[in-house]
Amino acid sequence: MKEEILRNMAVIQERINNACKESNRNPDEVKLLLATKTVPAERIKIALQAGHTLIAENKVQELKEKYEALKGVSHTNHFIGHLQTNKIKEVLKYDVSCIQSLDRIDLAEKLQQRLEYEDKTIDVLVQVNTSNEESKFGVHPDNAIALVQQIARLDRLKIKGLMTIGLFSAETEKVRQCFKLLKNIQQEIIALNIPDIQMKELSMGMSGDLETAIEEGATIIRVGTAIFGQRIYPDSYYWNEQKA
Repeated sequence: MKEEILRNMAVIQERINNACKESNRNPDEVKLLLATKTVPAERIKIALQAGHTLIAENKVQELKEKYEALKGVSHTNHFIGHLQTNKIKEVLKYDVSCIQSLDRIDLAEKLQQRLEYEDKTIDVLVQVNTSNEESKFGVHPDNAIALVQQIARLDRLKIKGLMTIGLFSAETEKVRQCFKLLKNIQQEIIALNIPDIQMKELSMGMSGDLETAIEEGATIIRVGTAIFGQRIYPDSYYWNEQKA
């Protein structure tokens, strides 16, 4: 099991390095985030102990279940799933350093209130629905800049960039358009010089499309099954992307 995980991580890292070389980018600009949904703590520990310390969960329940087992191993935890307002308190309890899926002002305002109460701040990425699929969460691209401007007024939320879940498609150019759109929105926001925000991070791309994402400017690549192995349910189940 250990050898398999280490081998898989090495393969993904090599793909990232090669994609950076092809795009004339520094590999240090692209972070590998391990998506650990449904992955048991002992498997995650193997990756952490090998030095890949950036991980992320999609569900608050899994954060809770794995917290005790992982807290003794140095790592950074992001949250990449759809966050319900009634789960804010728990997300903060389990040492999440960045919420990548902030996509609406009511969530931002409730997060601000809780952070004020706890006297904390948190990094956030604004999730944009670049594929324009009704089944997916994320702010509509046309409304992304306005949302960033609203969140920028909330001093406990530190905007670091944008996130998207691209189109699940084998057609590279269709997927590329999602990533291009996110990059364009990033550049528009940078041009506005909004006080107290950063636009350094573009979290986009997974194992199937990481090369394309890197070509279009990704700084965080999210990879799960290609490192930890196949799960028994499809991605859509774990991403909780169905709104119904």
